[in-house]
This record gives sequence, C-alpha cells and structure tokens, in this order.
Amino acid sequence: MIYHRISTYLQNTLYNGVSLAESTQVFPTEGGTAAICYIFNSLKKNGLIKEGDRIAINTPIFTPYLEIPELTKYEMVEVELAAREDNNWELPLAGLDILEDESIKAFFLVNPSNPASRALDNKLLNRIKEICEKRRDLIIITDDVYGTFVDGFQTVYAVAPYNTLLVYSYSKLYGATGWRIGCIAMNKQNVFDDLIARLPEEKLKSLDRDYSSVTTDPRSFSFIERLTADSRSIGLYHTSGLSTPQQAMIALFSLSHLICHDCDDYIESTKRIVAQRYHNLFEGLGIKEDNTCENAKYYSLINIYNLAEHLYGKNLATYIRENFEEIDFLLNLAKEDGVVIMEGVGFDATPGTLRVSHANLPDDAYPKIARRIKSLLKEYDAKMKASLKGHD
Repeated sequence: MIYHRISTYLQNTLYNGVSLAESTQVFPTEGGTAAICYIFNSLKKNGLIKEGDRIAINTPIFTPYLEIPELTKYEMVEVELAAREDNNWELPLAGLDILEDESIKAFFLVNPSNPASRALDNKLLNRIKEICEKRRDLIIITDDVYGTFVDGFQTVYAVAPYNTLLVYSYSKLYGATGWRIGCIAMNKQNVFDDLIARLPEEKLKSLDRDYSSVTTDPRSFSFIERLTADSRSIGLYHTSGLSTPQQAMIALFSLSHLICHDCDDYIESTKRIVAQRYHNLFEGLGIKEDNTCENAKYYSLINIYNLAEHLYGKNLATYIRENFEEIDFLLNLAKEDGVVIMEGVGFDATPGTLRVSHANLPDDAYPKIARRIKSLLKEYDAKMKASLKGHD
C-alpha cells in the first residue's frame, strides 16, 4: 500500500498529467543520497556500466554526480552537457545531439538543476523523448528533488519512462533532511531489465550465483529488486529499505499531498517562500531576476566578477580575478558577518559564481547577504584604488 501512495504522489507532483502510477515500481531509500549510491553500485555490479564507459552529465550539477564516476571503482569517462550563464543556465538544445552517439551509455542530470535551479523546458524534454525513441539502449538517471518548486514541472521520466530511472527525495519540500526519506522509481518495462537479459551468458551465470541466495529464479529478478538486494549486500536483502518510523513518515508526507492535490496550499506556500527570498536577494544586489517558469528559485548563482563590473566597472572585476582566489571572497564573507555561501565552481559552474540557498535562512537574511556582498565589493574596490595610488 505504501508503494502505491508514493507512486501516486510522484505522478501528481512530477509527471504533469502523464499517467504512470500503475506501471511504476518504487524502492523507498534513506534519502536521495542513498539512492544515488545504490544506483551506481547496482549499475556496475550488473554490468550496465563499466570502466571506460562514456557518460553524459548535465553540468553544473550536484557534486557527487561529478565525483562518483571518477572513483577507481567506476573510472567512467565524463562528457559534459554544459549549461552556461550566458544562456541563463539552460541546457542548449543542440547539446543533446551527443546522446544519439551510441558510445554514450548513460545520461545523468538533476532537474531542476543544482545549483542553477533550472528545469528542462518542453523543447528539451521533447528532444530527449525523440532521442530515446531512437536509442532504446540509453540509460537516463534523473534526480528531481526540486521539481515541486516549479509550476507545471515535468520529469524526464514522464516523457521517456522506458529509458529513465527517477530519484526523488522528500527532504527539500518538507524540510526534513534528517529523516533521510527518498525513493527510486522506474517503469515495469525498462531498459535496465532488457540490457541485463542481453548480457553474456558468463556474466549472467555469475549474477545468478550471487542473487540465488535470495531468489530461486535469478533471471527474472528485476533491476529494481537487484537494487534493493544490493543495498544490503544481497545477503541482508530482507532488511533493506526504510525503518518503520521512516515508512510512516514517507506515507504521511505522500498522503498530505494526495488528500488535497488539486490545491496543495503547502506546496504553493513553499514556492512563495523561496521566490520571496530570491527576490529579496536580487533586489538587494540590484541585478535582474529570472522570473521564467523554469526557474525553481531554490538556489541562485551570483557571478561576483559580473556584479563587480556592474557596480564598479570592468577594472574591479579584472582586479579581483587576478589578485584573489575565489575562496578568498567566501572566507571574507564568513569572517565578518557569518555569511556562509558555497562556491559554484565545486558544482562545475562558471568560475567566480557563488551558490546561495533560499531554503534555510529567514526572509530578512537575504537583504543582509546582498548588503554584505556589496559591502565587500566596495572594500575590494578601495583596495584596488589604494594599490593603484601606490604605483603612482
């Protein structure tokens, strides 16, 4: 029963009118983080990815999606599908063409993106659907934890369910990171099972031996069941999944939406909260807001070089870039007023960007952050002018 509630919740919040609840299988996990770890592990164990495989990653992206493929255990070759600031952090449509290359085994994305908070628009979704109709062997992993913050959001899973594995976490929407509640969802008809069935007989026999400890028919053991078993090293398959309190909480979160999904005041209020904080920050900085419907506004990326040029001219931007490490700006922000912000480059964003979360501070903190950023830039400007005088 709990799985059906989760599946229905996902359909109502992420599929944008596409009916997939009945054909979707769900594995509740200890948050999105556990889901990511389980997926990479089972893909490797079942021979769906291997060392040297080329994978496409939509950058900037949540750091583990950059780091895990590079680990010795995986050693995959990353191919960037880069969204850039000059394109409003939107993935270029032509960039998706690379997915037609059969040497690309998988495509990993966070949608809406982290840290840019940008959702794929209909043009991009339709292009992915078109590619998947040609490439039935393409694996897609989409992490949609921020989807509920976008009006009319639609996941890649809704347009390409056969190719796509969906990761979701309740933590962002319900402010419940400590509960570690998330899930993996996939269609009953999927590329993962079909790819496993086509593995070499020697590999299949090896997998048969491993999974035979928990099933009498390993060949019919689906990929989502393998994920579940692998999460507990197969032998402890019966202990996989969430604890009883976590199961109760994930059911309550799902039901809280399902009983009022036509007009969920809670979800609408969370959108208003992050949008107001986004507005407070951008108004305080005096820079243009992105009010397009694809912007989740959960995070924002602030380019310090561009802001310095906007406020004080190109010379200051050049001075900061040439005389200070990016981390210096962050350390100075934290030192004076305790303003702690992450650098965007750690997510493979443009150098000089700061990642600001609009989820975890009071509304009135964001004008203060803006004032402190502008104040620090003024201090840098004074240092530049003093250094120029010193050379006279």
